[in-house]
Amino acid sequence: MSWQQASSGPMAVLLGGRSAERDVSLQTGATIVAALQGLGCEVRAVDPATAGWVAQLEDVSFAFNALHGPGGEDGVIQGALETLQIPYSGSGVLGSALAMDKQRSKQLWQGVGVSTGGFVVLEAGSDWEAVIARFGKVFVKPACEGSSVGMAPAATAEALAQAWRKASAFGGTVLAEQFIDGPEYTVAVLGDSTLPSIRMETDREFYDFEAKYLSDETRYHCPSGLSAEDEAEASALALAAFRSLGCSVWGRVDLMRDRDGRFYVLEVNTIPGMTSHSLVPMAARAVGMSIEALVQRIVELSWEGRGHG
Repeated sequence: MSWQQASSGPMAVLLGGRSAERDVSLQTGATIVAALQGLGCEVRAVDPATAGWVAQLEDVSFAFNALHGPGGEDGVIQGALETLQIPYSGSGVLGSALAMDKQRSKQLWQGVGVSTGGFVVLEAGSDWEAVIARFGKVFVKPACEGSSVGMAPAATAEALAQAWRKASAFGGTVLAEQFIDGPEYTVAVLGDSTLPSIRMETDREFYDFEAKYLSDETRYHCPSGLSAEDEAEASALALAAFRSLGCSVWGRVDLMRDRDGRFYVLEVNTIPGMTSHSLVPMAARAVGMSIEALVQRIVELSWEGRGHG
């Protein structure tokens, strides 16, 4: 019933926007538009970077949010849709805002006992030598960007200062996170459960923007090769991280595993990519779920979660 209600009128797909992830959002949005059209829906692609975009939402029955990064994934557009009383996909204002802010995410996880790596906030006057002495190698990243935008590794004070300058160009807080030597995994969350984990493998120094979206050399393993016990542990950690931030409906939790076998949460993505290289559709395919079925389920869960079910 929730699907019939959500698709009873034109459905908007919010895509593009003004963030550094605009191009990826356009690709994600195109995938979702095609999936909804494949399900027989009337679809309206709406780009908030264009004039008069709010008017395009006037008679829609549901908005699927495919905006990545600041302005789309951080609670801002969610708040606007709440005000306009338009049912929308994914997490609400609080979960979106917390998940987008890596500093607050990690502070919260530390407070509730969710396994995550150590970190420090970098500023112009930071003691670069002291940070390297404390952590050794680190990854530097803007606290409120996604898709590894502005991210760089650093193992010396000079490299750390240079990485901070690069990350600070995006504005806002910059973090230096403890380097965890081991494989990277991602776990997709759908409703109250998870999809099979994926292990990423790249010949680049780390799983950066190029490895995620441009390279055909990145290798994805699904099944990831984890034992049933370790898969259950990764799933439980992903759900704990996701729920602790107040996130809901769907998302993707990125994890690292060190040489001792311990998992650490890197971040939660509340609007994961749905491009040709994206991981949530890959995990869904592993359990026999098509992209159309995945998009329909996200809409259903979102409608029911907003109190419309």
